[in-house]
Amino acid sequence: METLQRDIAATAVFEDDHGLDPAAVAIDEPADLADGLPATRPDAGDPDAPVVVGIDQAFRTTGDGSMAEDGSTADDGGPNGDGTFDEAVSAAVAVRDGAVIEYASAATPLSIPYVPGLLAFREGGPMLAALDALDAEPDLLVCDGSGRIHFREAGVATHVGVLRDVPSVGVAKSLLCGEPAASVDGRPAGWRTPIRADESVETTGTVTDDTPVLGYAFQSRQYPNSRRVNPLYVSPGHRVSPETTVDLVEALCAGYKLPEPTRIADAYADVAKREER
Repeated sequence: METLQRDIAATAVFEDDHGLDPAAVAIDEPADLADGLPATRPDAGDPDAPVVVGIDQAFRTTGDGSMAEDGSTADDGGPNGDGTFDEAVSAAVAVRDGAVIEYASAATPLSIPYVPGLLAFREGGPMLAALDALDAEPDLLVCDGSGRIHFREAGVATHVGVLRDVPSVGVAKSLLCGEPAASVDGRPAGWRTPIRADESVETTGTVTDDTPVLGYAFQSRQYPNSRRVNPLYVSPGHRVSPETTVDLVEALCAGYKLPEPTRIADAYADVAKREER
């Protein structure tokens, strides 16, 4: 698996190879999820605007019907009694010009447990299955997980982007590896700092000014007084530079911590895991 990841990283392009302008994918108004998912509006907005697809997943067992949002943190017994789940339900949401134009989901058996650094082999297949179920052709994939911020520079966003040869970015809630250029604690909304490779990344050792930038810590949202919201860790998956990655993610956030496509995909995954039977 690690050898395959090295091959994928060697194939990936961590530079801008697309025609995407952050202003063209920007979302100004967040979806109101209080009363359910936004309705699809396939004819809304500019038909020539880029299609951004957000992908997220939920997990469940096939036996007793018990479910959980995140199989990777189910270390307290889990629905199967051993911290494991049977299926991933992947949810893909296609957004164009701020409107949802399509939903698609797929339920896929889980073949391996969660192992840090090997998430793509557990969740990449389910994500690809959801993309296969989608009629819309994505111009940009926004994945719940890392891209280049990875021990072998090949997180799940890189796997999926390379296999589909589509520009992709990874948006993670925690830092898998690498070293922030500055402390990330208590930063205001809009703040960002580079994440450079450290000794845990195979391609480098001691962090210097010349060490490759893997991605960015990006403070997408913050409470004005308490400063308790942690940053996102965003990185290119394929055909996007680290700098453009953070610009795209910033454009897609509409007042919430997560980019709208993955925020809606997270809600859709929760619905789909109850319906995909």
